[in-house]
Parts: sequence; structure tokens; C-alpha cells
Amino acid sequence: MSPSLLSWLAGGVLLLAAGLVTTLLPRRRARAERARLAWSTARAAIDSATVSRDASPARIPEAERLLARAELLAAERGGAAAASAAAEHARRADELWQARS
Repeated sequence: MSPSLLSWLAGGVLLLAAGLVTTLLPRRRARAERARLAWSTARAAIDSATVSRDASPARIPEAERLLARAELLAAERGGAAAASAAAEHARRADELWQARS
């Protein structure tokens, strides 16, 4: 193999690698940012439901079950889908407690 062909081949491989990195790195960062945002929203919903539970004069088993499920999902630290599910459980529990107050 001639030296010029080898340098062109090496340059092509480096160009391909640079293209892959510049494509995949922003996507990875965006996915991580979405997960952080989803977990922040879920934690806020869980905190809100906890406050509603503490302020509610009545015990509501369904709301307690939903909040426990949300806290379990938060403890397992899944991805953005798990965070969305935890936030939804916490919101429904919060609504139940607020409806009884």
C-alpha cells in the first residue's frame, strides 16, 4: 500500500469518527437533560402530594398507594419514562387528597 493511500485512508477514518462523535454527543446530552428535567418534575409532584397528605384530615388508601408507588419509582431511579409515571402517580394522589380537603 502506498503512503499516500494510507494517509487518505487514515484521514477518512478520522473524519468518519469525528462525524459520529459530533452527531451522538449532543443527542446523549439532550437525553440526559430530559431525564434530569423529568425527575425534577417527579420530585416536585411527590413533594406536593406529601404536603397534601399531611394536610388532609382523612386517610385515603388509594392516594396513599399511589404516593407509595411514586416514591418507589423515584427510589429505583429509572429513565424519563419512569419519572413521568412517578409524576403521574403523585399528581393523582395529590388530586385525591385535595378533593377530600
